[in-house]
Order: sequence, then structure tokens, then C-alpha cells
Amino acid sequence: MELIGHMKSNCIVLISGVFLLTAACSKEVKKPTEKNVVEATEVRKVEVPTFNADSAYAYIQRQVAFGPRVPNTSAHKKCGQYLVDFFNAHGSWTYKQEFTAKAFDGTQLQLKNIIASYNTKAAKRVIVAAHWDSRPFADQDSIHPNRPIDGANDGASGVGVIMELARSLHTAKIPPDIGVDLILFDGEDYGEPSFHEGTRYATSWCLGSQYWSDRKHIGSYKAYYGILLDMVGAKDAQFAKEGTSMKYAPSVVERVWSTAGRLGYSMYFVNKLSPEIIDDHHFVNENGHIPMIDIIQYAPETGGYFGAYWHTHQDAIQIIDKNTLKAVGQTVLEVLYQELP
Repeated sequence: MELIGHMKSNCIVLISGVFLLTAACSKEVKKPTEKNVVEATEVRKVEVPTFNADSAYAYIQRQVAFGPRVPNTSAHKKCGQYLVDFFNAHGSWTYKQEFTAKAFDGTQLQLKNIIASYNTKAAKRVIVAAHWDSRPFADQDSIHPNRPIDGANDGASGVGVIMELARSLHTAKIPPDIGVDLILFDGEDYGEPSFHEGTRYATSWCLGSQYWSDRKHIGSYKAYYGILLDMVGAKDAQFAKEGTSMKYAPSVVERVWSTAGRLGYSMYFVNKLSPEIIDDHHFVNENGHIPMIDIIQYAPETGGYFGAYWHTHQDAIQIIDKNTLKAVGQTVLEVLYQELP
């Protein structure tokens, strides 16, 4: 049988289009429904704020300046407080979901999901999410593979875009008609390194999204759909229609990609399909029962799913490009403003 898929941890593949997951995550679960998510047939005439890529870039720089944001480190703790303070200062209802999770090697990780909500009284809500931790290993690098990485793109880029979204929502003359929940998941990148010996588990990754999907910050919480941002800042990055996203939320994918095309960003949001991957959106779909798509770089020309910098020390601020940030951020803002209440 042909191997046709990849995952962010390089340890789960799709065989004949079916996930082979470990026993820990193979139980049958209720799947999210798209019955209320329909593709927009016309463009609303609304005033959409201008996404400021300079600000997003500065927010990425600030995160990287703390050092690698690895759980249980001082840099992680300080950056987490910075993010909470930022959202509090930009008009959101901010919730810290603190918890302990066991890493693949038995380490007890002190983690914190950060949720910033806007227009809290709105019944209809859309999630925009990213992960704010960075990788404790450069396991795809031949130099210092045991050292942590900056994670400028893998982690900080999605957070930087979300921070600028928060600033835009806070300062906009007219906010969107819907509620927006910005979620920063923790512990996404603490999965088994490639040099780990022993059983591999898909559930060693995405610890924060697994926790949130099983224990949402509000017990009755529901969202119309979600958009995950992962590795969205590299120069000339391309985003394909990822398999898990197309499986659970194809109409959301088409809405986002058509919006990007209308705005002139089709060179970034390309009309290609890419294999299913395990990322935070997988657990939000499977366990959280909320349709969520993943905007994530697809770079098969490098010999893998992601860019050549992935999980190496090259993932530093130098690879971040403001044009890419602008394409992603403006597209997401437009999608939010086009949503009917």
C-alpha cells in the first residue's frame, strides 16, 4: 500500500487514506458537522481593518527575544505572561487554562492555554488559533540537535498574526458581527524527537489542544468553525488545502482560499491538495467536535511536508517575511468580517 500522508511529528502516516493512530487515540469519536457552515455566495460590503504586517513582525520578534519558549523554562513563563498582558491591554476577555501534562519522556510539563475573546455576548463564534510554545529539540538539524529552537515560524508566526488580529479587533471602528475567540495552545511541539527510541504516540504532540478539546474553557462552549495558523510567516510560503481540513471543513477551506484569491493572495493560498497531517486542528475536530482547518506551509520541494528550516536552528527571525504575514492576516480578517451573525 502507498504511503500518502505525513504528520508534523513524522510518526503517523495515512495508508489508503485511513489514519493509523495508536491505541491512545484510536477510540471512535463523534465527528464535527459542517451542516451549518456554508460557503458565502456573495461578498458583503463591510469596512475591514487593514492588517499591519509590521506590527505582526514586531510581535514575532518580541516572542523570539524571550528565547526558546519551551515548557518549564523561564522564557516560556515570561512569554506566557507577556501574551496574557497583551490581550488584557487590547480589550479581550482573557482566560488562562493552566494544567499539567506528561511528556513522552515522563516529564511533567506546566502548560497554559491562553484564550482571548471578543464580542463575548455573540452566540455565533469563530476560533482563530495557533501554538505559542517552541520545540525543545532541533531534531531535524545536524548541528546541536538536542538544543531548543527559536521557533520564529513554527509557533511565533501564528501567534504574531493573532496578536495583530487582536489589536485590529480592539481598535476597529466597526467590529465583526460575530464573536471571535483567539486561542493559543501550549505544548504542541513537545512530541517525540526523531532520535527517540521506543513506541511513538500521536498523542505526545498537541498537548494543549487535546486538553482544551476535552475540557473547554467554558463548559457549554460552541464555535461555528475554527482556523488554525501554523508556520505562516516564511518568505514565499505556500498554503495548500490540507487533507484533514478538507475532510472535516471543506467549505471553510474554500471560503478562506477564495477570499485570499479575491484579495490577490493566490500565490500564497494555492489551489493544491496536500496530505492529512496531525496538528492541533486534528484534536479540535476529533475530540472537540468543532470543524477546524489548518493554514500551514506546504513545501514538498524540500523533501518533506514543511520548509527546510523545520525543526532546525534555521527557524529564526531571519526567515520571517512581512508579505507572507500580510497575506495570511488580511485574509483571516476579511473572512471574519464577511461572516454573518
